[in-house]
Amino acid sequence: MENEWSIDSNESDVLIKSRHSLIGYMPGTKNNFKGHVAIQNDEVEDASIEFSLNVNDKPIHANPENKDPKFNYLFNEEETPVIKFKSTSFEKINKNLNFLKGFLTIKNVTKVVELDTEFIGYNNYNGVQKASFEVTGNFNRKEFGLSTNHHLDGHPIGRDIKLIANLEFSH
Repeated sequence: MENEWSIDSNESDVLIKSRHSLIGYMPGTKNNFKGHVAIQNDEVEDASIEFSLNVNDKPIHANPENKDPKFNYLFNEEETPVIKFKSTSFEKINKNLNFLKGFLTIKNVTKVVELDTEFIGYNNYNGVQKASFEVTGNFNRKEFGLSTNHHLDGHPIGRDIKLIANLEFSH
């Protein structure tokens, strides 16, 4: 398909965070990203995204000297270290507003979620045309069994977890 772009795993990443500085950054070089987008006339016409993230891949914290709880503790990296998302549908609202619906699995709990998808723009890197997207969504951590204790190691943790995927596609 002439207007279809493939995801570039090496240039894609996911940031998962909650309030109070609990942050985990998962680069694409260590994690698994699959997918494509169809772009026509500078607008996303269709998209399919799938990723699996292993919390054991040593997330990078915003401040390594920060004494806030480790991101991995929330996800219990020994029992269920993989976070997965697989889109099931794409809905185009307008040029700047799109939704990806799909299955999010954390700690062996799978829920249907809807993620906002924003087309950031194009760039050219070493002669390869790239298209960048930001996919965001919020979910209640308790629905996925993520530490029902309001405080983790004495630090308060917000109820919601925010997922931000920075995805880059090549043509």
